[in-house]
Amino acid sequence: MGLSYNTYLKSDRIYGCKNCKTHLSNHDGIISRNFRGQHGKAYLFDQVVNVTEGEPNERNMTTGRHIVRDIACKQCGDTVGWKYDKAYEKQEEYKEGKFILEAELLCHVN
Repeated sequence: MGLSYNTYLKSDRIYGCKNCKTHLSNHDGIISRNFRGQHGKAYLFDQVVNVTEGEPNERNMTTGRHIVRDIACKQCGDTVGWKYDKAYEKQEEYKEGKFILEAELLCHVN
């Protein structure tokens, strides 16, 4: 394997990993703020960068059964949220391929 490079975002409001400040997404990428994670408030994003994805697993969530995978900061390894692979309920399919970042695990990066 070669060197791993981080992606740096250009935006006035960038969300980063709370531990190491690695760029994860920008404010304009938020699809919804109406989510909850293990640590409280969470945001649904269309795209994130600088994360690694864990193995898929099935979870029963408040909105039904989903196949998700945890996502971790590529730089420090801290878990920052999860990615939706599959939603079993028709009305939840809009989440497929999208990412949840938990607000408590994020910081604003200048």
